Amino acid sequence: MLEILKQCTICPHNCKINRVQGQIGRCKSNETVKIALYSVHNFEEPCISGKKGSGTVFFSNCNMNCVFCQNYEISQQGKGKEITIKELAEIFIKQQERGVENINLVTPTSYVPQIIEAIKIAKKNGLNIPIVYNTNGYENVETLKMLEGYIDIYLPDLKYSDNLLAKRLSKVENYFEIATNAIKEMHRQVGNPVFDKNGMMKKGMIIRHLVLPNHILNSRRVLKWINDNMNDVYVSVMAQYFPTYKAKEIEDINRKLTKEEYEKIEKYLYRLNLQNGYIQELGEHEEEYVPKWEV
Repeated sequence: MLEILKQCTICPHNCKINRVQGQIGRCKSNETVKIALYSVHNFEEPCISGKKGSGTVFFSNCNMNCVFCQNYEISQQGKGKEITIKELAEIFIKQQERGVENINLVTPTSYVPQIIEAIKIAKKNGLNIPIVYNTNGYENVETLKMLEGYIDIYLPDLKYSDNLLAKRLSKVENYFEIATNAIKEMHRQVGNPVFDKNGMMKKGMIIRHLVLPNHILNSRRVLKWINDNMNDVYVSVMAQYFPTYKAKEIEDINRKLTKEEYEKIEKYLYRLNLQNGYIQELGEHEEEYVPKWEV
């Protein structure tokens, strides 16, 4: 499983570098897993966090470079601690012992082979709660196929319908085609959502979309694609954007959403045929929900 790291093609950048020998590609990850935090998180979608919380594991580094990333200290600046695969498996078990609803892998793409090995170990030691793959959506289909049978819930972003916007704000090529193909593969694997008697998702997918200021058309096109291609999945429309990291200096995204902008998205959403999902309320103190990065 770890052989892929010797010529890494885990994500769409296809760097083909030897991470085992310490070469660093686009995501800045080597062969060792690096995490910034594992915690009980109560602010995911209701069917993910529930009453007991989601057992998040925040991985360091990322294969995208979003100028507005709220977790930029770990995703872009690499803050975190290196751990072994065995230690990662032990963290999964510790989270389960805390009574969480699931194991929530946040920005896991760079470490897929190691995560699979950790899941194998953890399952042998009693891990039996759902595993959530919480991703930016910029994924290789072949890598996702490696995850089949290990992931119960996919939680992908679909950030952009506009590839030029994706390149400018996240430094990636062909985002829309790559992300939508990845989401189709995720959907193939987990199918229609399955819930327990308490309304907690046990299997399925929720597509997330963060609405950006001044880019309402981008959001409409994202939602239209979901409606046209897989309107049986759950959709989570998020209003939590605030300018951070490099976004403070970029004119079109250096402010929060206005009430008028978000109302346009809400009205458009209700015109579509989407059956299930969540609409986040427009808040005022989104910065307070960013975790403190202590492993």
